Amino acid sequence: MNDLSATVVDIRKLWTVFKSADGEVVVHRDLDLRIERGEVLSLVGGSGTGKTVLLRQILGLEKPTKGTVEVLGRAPGELSAKGAANVGMLFQHGALFSAFSVLENIAFPLRELKLLPDELIRNAALVKLQMVGLEPRHANMSPADLSGGMIKRVALARALIMDPPLLLLDEPTAGLDPEASDSFCDLLRGLHRELGLTVVMVTHDLDTLFDLSTRIAVLADHKVIVSGSAREVIAYPHPFIHEYFLGGRGQRALEALHDKPAKAPPPSAGAAH
Repeated sequence: MNDLSATVVDIRKLWTVFKSADGEVVVHRDLDLRIERGEVLSLVGGSGTGKTVLLRQILGLEKPTKGTVEVLGRAPGELSAKGAANVGMLFQHGALFSAFSVLENIAFPLRELKLLPDELIRNAALVKLQMVGLEPRHANMSPADLSGGMIKRVALARALIMDPPLLLLDEPTAGLDPEASDSFCDLLRGLHRELGLTVVMVTHDLDTLFDLSTRIAVLADHKVIVSGSAREVIAYPHPFIHEYFLGGRGQRALEALHDKPAKAPPPSAGAAH
């Protein structure tokens, strides 16, 4: 597989087992998942199903107990500093450095490479700052002075500073009010379209899920039990799916989705698997 392959992430027969005082806890068992170029793939599941763990394994921060994870044909742990630029990560709470300014936070991954002059790094960070809807006047602000929505945007700019083809999102709209959440979803949708990104997202927010996903994968019983469009997933007979999607919150989110105008399909979106 090379970087031009349609498959961006390929997870096969993955096991994740954690040790506890009571023995071993199996989180994933023989989990299979393929993510194609151009998708916005959302992972949903109950507490303890290992959604964020899976993101961390794709990023290379954790290793599975058994099985394989490949990102653009390589194991995440084999990525060089240059290869690591293939994956950007937006953490749930932003994970900004409190002692750094906004611009220093955005520039940090590039600066760590020690390959580019300071002026070029600063210019690249300013471009990303404006790409996420912020202005140059925000560059010298401290994270402590930012709203929750602005923190998300700065963290997103940092995740995109090295122009990765793959973007991982952990609860991207958590903590935002409805207006800020809608605005952030609009931003993500526009960047996905304009940059041709492949996105893997974990979210509990049903509005965000229905608004952005081109495919949904449901984690239950230690594996991906079903993946497909919202309609295909909701039709799958499983207690978690019935409770999650067909309860009161799910029904309200579906009704809101039906009330919105249809969006154009994303470019180069891969087929569902």
